[in-house]
Amino acid sequence: MSHTARRRSALSIAVLSGLLLTACGNGAAGAPDGATITLYTSEPQEKIDALLADFREVEPDIQVDVFRAGTGDLTARLETDLRGGGPGADVFLAADAPTFEGFKEDGLLRELDSEELSSVSETWQDPEGYYVGTRVIPTVIAYNTHELDTPPSSWQELSEAAYDGQITLPDPAVSGAAAFNSAVWYLHPDLGESWFDELGANSPVIAESNGPVGQAVAEGSQPVGIVVDFMMRDLRDAGSPVEVSYPAEGVPSIYQPIGIFEATEEPEAAQTFVDYVISRRGQEFAVEQNYLPVRTDAGSPEGAPALEEIKFMDADLQEITEVHSEALDAFNGHIGG
Repeated sequence: MSHTARRRSALSIAVLSGLLLTACGNGAAGAPDGATITLYTSEPQEKIDALLADFREVEPDIQVDVFRAGTGDLTARLETDLRGGGPGADVFLAADAPTFEGFKEDGLLRELDSEELSSVSETWQDPEGYYVGTRVIPTVIAYNTHELDTPPSSWQELSEAAYDGQITLPDPAVSGAAAFNSAVWYLHPDLGESWFDELGANSPVIAESNGPVGQAVAEGSQPVGIVVDFMMRDLRDAGSPVEVSYPAEGVPSIYQPIGIFEATEEPEAAQTFVDYVISRRGQEFAVEQNYLPVRTDAGSPEGAPALEEIKFMDADLQEITEVHSEALDAFNGHIGG
């Protein structure tokens, strides 16, 4: 059986099982035998199950237990953990860099020690080395091809009367990507709070997270969605009549960082897992899962533009962190309220 076939087989088994997986594989040098680590993640359940199935082929002696939730629920869980004495996880894999910046400032993260970091663009990692991106996830405009002949070509276009009652987007209180995007839009000179007001006038439906947004577009109940791109590739590959538009102003994007908590009792096992995720094999698996990789040697999903073909919105992390709460208040005041 080929390497790719083995991984696809592992993916199918994981999807069918739906269980927390014990990571196992070929036993890389330095990995501790019999170690167990806990991962907090916002990854879709099927995708994290499949990822761990592939990790199992690399590291047979490291068990990974998982708590999966939206980024907002993950941070709430972590706050509860900290009140009880310390993080309940060894590794955190979730949507937005500002969350990790907060962890770093609070001294919660362990500095990463990985040779794989040199293969990841500096754009997608913390310059101080406390966290690193794992996949690039742009937010785009998705549309149902049975309902629309011509897709919206810009964010500004979504404020036009033609889209009244037609749009759905995720709740930034639940989705880390949506919270990050709100700050990026808020800071954009051609959008900002006035765009929130204009978009809100079109009565968009606020879904809990990106998943329900994609489903609503696929079903046609809301023919236009503001959603992460990989979910729409998944739906398109499954036969749904959906496509995406990359708006003229550019797209906001997150790179789903991963980091290790300083309090971990299994630092070697935690680092081994991080190394796998950003390794060429781990990134090729991300591509198989329809994600854009953080490495240039891992390819690109079928039907997706290469990173260099995408216009990204400027996103100064410090500025985004500073206006984060202000942007959410503006979003909720005009759209989410």
